[in-house]
Amino acid sequence: MKATGDQQLLKRINRSVLLRLLRAQPGLSRARLAQESGLTKSTVSLLVRELIDDGWLSESDATTPGDGMGRPSTPLVINVGMRALIGVEIAVQVVRVAAVSLGGEVLSSAIEPLLDKSPGAACRQAAVLVAQAHAQLVLRGLALSGIGVGVPGAVDDQSGLVRFAPNLGWRNVDLLPLLATSLAAAGVPQVPIQLQNEADAAALGEFEFSPEGAGEDPLVFVNCDYGVGAGIVLNDRLFIGAQGMAGEIGHTILQVDGPRCSCGRRGCAEAFFGERTLAQPDADPLRAGTFLGVLLQNLWVTFNPRVIVVGGNSCAIHPELLEEAMRTVEKFADAAAMPPPLLRAARYGALAPAVGAAAFVLHDYLRPMN
Repeated sequence: MKATGDQQLLKRINRSVLLRLLRAQPGLSRARLAQESGLTKSTVSLLVRELIDDGWLSESDATTPGDGMGRPSTPLVINVGMRALIGVEIAVQVVRVAAVSLGGEVLSSAIEPLLDKSPGAACRQAAVLVAQAHAQLVLRGLALSGIGVGVPGAVDDQSGLVRFAPNLGWRNVDLLPLLATSLAAAGVPQVPIQLQNEADAAALGEFEFSPEGAGEDPLVFVNCDYGVGAGIVLNDRLFIGAQGMAGEIGHTILQVDGPRCSCGRRGCAEAFFGERTLAQPDADPLRAGTFLGVLLQNLWVTFNPRVIVVGGNSCAIHPELLEEAMRTVEKFADAAAMPPPLLRAARYGALAPAVGAAAFVLHDYLRPMN
């Protein structure tokens, strides 16, 4: 029995190797895949046939010259016309859902105010939106491969337990069974469900669907929403820490005896550029942007990432927030006579965590040894 399990795991690993190669280098032939992967040609041919039959790959109509005197080769590409993913963000005030192609194209999206913060009610509301997104995929002739869910809190990577989501009032919530029950009741087909912190999910969305692919590693995503959090991709994996709490930067102290935060302490990042603070009549987005720049500078020197991506509703409502943060980071870099890090806004805007949750499904499939 163990031998059979080992063989299945080995096959899944080899399939993931081929898919990742084709995501990085679309158009490789079977022969080139064998060269790049180190697998035998017969193994590659068998796995490619399975991946085509399963709807993950397709053959391009074009052909490329074969090696030496061989026949022309057929390029292979990820098949974006058969499978799709759905991502969900259960945020503090809203629920966002996005249907996403395997290539990162947003096929449909929806957003609703979160009507009830209790875990069961939130899952039921999200499930209705997922069912609507799935119906649209069916009309497009696309099969659902998985559902990812992002929440604003610390998620245990092994058990899926939401350890602490302070702005939702959740502690030690076993959310996956609630999600599965709600999705089934809404008529959504049974598919793999992945659960992750919203900022971690957003980081994966930027990483997996980046035109640069693994070239943007390490990557840090900073989510400025009702709360403030960060997701970190390091060595092709999410860095989540020992208890899933890495990146909980909203309550790092930026100013001793600064403004009071919702956690009861003073000077937390969230107290400067969280959505609640910026919604106050006397809010100063430029001052908030300066403190965001301080936080980004600290992340820069801590992780030395290739890129820092900033998103969230605060930045969507106040674009000057990120602009001022960038100027602040540049000043720090100039003072140290160093080039500033690459900073950019989230590609998917407010949908970044939902799209990222969908990407987490793909990320997990492509890395079976996580």
